[in-house]
Amino acid sequence: MMKKPGKNIKQISTAELKPFLGDTDKQFIDVRTPGEFKQNHIRQFKNIPLQSLKQNAHTLSKDKETIVICQSGMRSASACKVLKQQGFTSVTNVKGGLNSWSN
Repeated sequence: MMKKPGKNIKQISTAELKPFLGDTDKQFIDVRTPGEFKQNHIRQFKNIPLQSLKQNAHTLSKDKETIVICQSGMRSASACKVLKQQGFTSVTNVKGGLNSWSN
């Protein structure tokens, strides 16, 4: 049987994300480009662009759940896989990304 890509990666919607934003036991990563991040982002998210995530993974805590967002959910899904490969155990992708975020 083929393994599904992204096993152990949870998916949440932006609606499910909202109650988590005040949770200090979680870390929030936005993997879009700095330009995209500057235009619009969710305050609690830290910008680590996907292309530099591997080099910067050491700045994150492997003990915390890591919630990853991008514009549509594609780059954040890739980022979740990168984090998994780096040994992060609790990784969550925000499906639909900022496209489906409404304040």
